[in-house]
Amino acid sequence: MDARLNLFGNPVTGKSLKHLVAGGKALADSTLPAATRELVLLRVSQINGCAVCVDMHTKDAAHAGESPTRLNLVAAWREATVFTEAERAALELAEQGTRVADTAGGVTDEVWANAAKHYSEDELAALVSLISLINALNRFNVITRQPAGDYQPGQHG
Repeated sequence: MDARLNLFGNPVTGKSLKHLVAGGKALADSTLPAATRELVLLRVSQINGCAVCVDMHTKDAAHAGESPTRLNLVAAWREATVFTEAERAALELAEQGTRVADTAGGVTDEVWANAAKHYSEDELAALVSLISLINALNRFNVITRQPAGDYQPGQHG
């Protein structure tokens, strides 16, 4: 499959992506656990059908020490016993934050309150930013049909 557009080669998308990537790097400095960040990035990318990001975040998480069992069960996290209550709260927030058009009002008060039980205000801010950021990046890749499979951990810094 050939990409419709060279995202980093085009000056308009390249500049936009440069800023989005910088936002992602800033979130890496948050107190939100790295494992939670990777699980959220992977789950949102699965929902959006972004093969590039599924490839990237699966490989990055594995490279960082995430277990194959947990990575294989992200798509079925509700039924899996390998995730903490905090991770479940983050994954539910990520799903509702990604599927905002599917329900009136977007993220429910119950889901927000559950996440707030497990995460500080700064960590919630990081989660909201992360969910928003990965949704934007997924859309760049899906719209332009970016091919997946060749990513190497750490390739993008």
